[in-house]
Amino acid sequence: MSVPVRVRFAPSPTGYLHVGGARTALFNYLFARHHGGVFVLRIEDTDRERSTEESTEAIYEAMKWLGLAWDEGPGVGGAYGPYHQSERLPVYAEWAERLLREGNAYRCFCNPEDLKARREAAMTRGEPPRYDRTCLRLPPGESDARVARGEPFALRFRMPDGETSWNDGVRGSVTFQNAVLDDLVILRTDRHPTYNFAAVVDDHLMEITHVLRGDDHISNTPRQIRIYEALGWTPPQFAHVPMILGADGTRLSKRHGATSVTTFRDEGFLPETMVNFLALLGWAYDGEREMFTLRELEEAFTLDRVSKNPAIFNYEKLEWMNGEYFRALPLAKRTDLVLEHLRSTKALPEAALADRAFLVKAVEAAGDRVKRPQQFLAYSAYLFVDRVDPDPAAWSDLAAKPGASGRLRKLADALETVDPFEHDPLEAATRGLAATEGVKAGEVIMPARIALTGKKVTPGIFDVMLLLGRERSVRRLRDAADRLEAASPAPAS
Repeated sequence: MSVPVRVRFAPSPTGYLHVGGARTALFNYLFARHHGGVFVLRIEDTDRERSTEESTEAIYEAMKWLGLAWDEGPGVGGAYGPYHQSERLPVYAEWAERLLREGNAYRCFCNPEDLKARREAAMTRGEPPRYDRTCLRLPPGESDARVARGEPFALRFRMPDGETSWNDGVRGSVTFQNAVLDDLVILRTDRHPTYNFAAVVDDHLMEITHVLRGDDHISNTPRQIRIYEALGWTPPQFAHVPMILGADGTRLSKRHGATSVTTFRDEGFLPETMVNFLALLGWAYDGEREMFTLRELEEAFTLDRVSKNPAIFNYEKLEWMNGEYFRALPLAKRTDLVLEHLRSTKALPEAALADRAFLVKAVEAAGDRVKRPQQFLAYSAYLFVDRVDPDPAAWSDLAAKPGASGRLRKLADALETVDPFEHDPLEAATRGLAATEGVKAGEVIMPARIALTGKKVTPGIFDVMLLLGRERSVRRLRDAADRLEAASPAPAS
């Protein structure tokens, strides 16, 4: 780069950090790190009705969880602050007044009801709902007189004729006809700036060199470029990254599932997973490689590998990727995460969690099936109850197997005498019973699995027996046999 790279992530604190915002933050962070530049966080909180401190803190929390440390911004400081727009109102007023003095902006006294009626009338005539420049046509003396009388007014930017073009870092050459852009409000009647104006002033004064953002902002760019030019400033380089869609091809929203970054965190997804997954939403290294650390992404990320096409948010792929990261963790760390989840949700009484050594074995036995801590009990709940209540479908399958109750009793008798009570002797006893009965091993193992766990899909059956121990295994096998026989119709007399 000919000048040091400075990029910014500038969220509005009107809600939690969602997937699209997090992806934008990540791309800016990676671009800055790749070029040895500066990553700025700016809070665009001029929407007084919707901006909240809670949302601001949630943004900080989510970014810290993802590992996206900002070099300048709230809590860090920097030479270009303040970094909350609500603390910069005099700055916007100064530059808006300059636009007004130089004829590039004008006062607008129209009330919202009149503006709405005019827009609706224009649409009825089949015309674009642009401002009709009523107040631009006011004689200067009348405008000044209305101000002197204390009438409220907004400031509108006077959009020049012609067209606006730029070379986008992702999309290439882009051109807009200025006729469709309207004379946008830059300062509201309450003297608060609008997004397009405040962003231009801040990006210039903070010396932002590149603006990387979602392509839903692409229609804002020609407006902003014209404001830059009216103020005599050089625009930064713009790059618009593709929209994120759900599996149905519509814009990602709550109806597709979780979209808040902290919700994914609370559902047990790891930060390493989210960073890796978000990076692949619209960016690819070589079309094949999918697993990256944050440091590897910093080295690999370039704009020329960002797609112009929308990205699809695939929840199944996210789940798969988290499984890859979760399984790669040391067993002790996986156990810690499971324990943290069980305690935070109170899914099990504290007494059941006291034996860490047992929990470690249970996590190990659940193995690759568990992709998130939240899934642990789906494969392990049988370990923490006195008696299992089998899934109806599993129990129905078991009840339909001729001789199942008898084999369960025989297996219980065998386990009662297995010595030592270890994996290989247990397997030998189980397979030996199947051989004696003249059936395949599965005809003994599957009924035993259902009897011991209540489910058809569990960790290995011999791991299950070891975790339950001799006494509980024998008791459950016999209990299942009793229930099967009690449910069987009495033989005809």
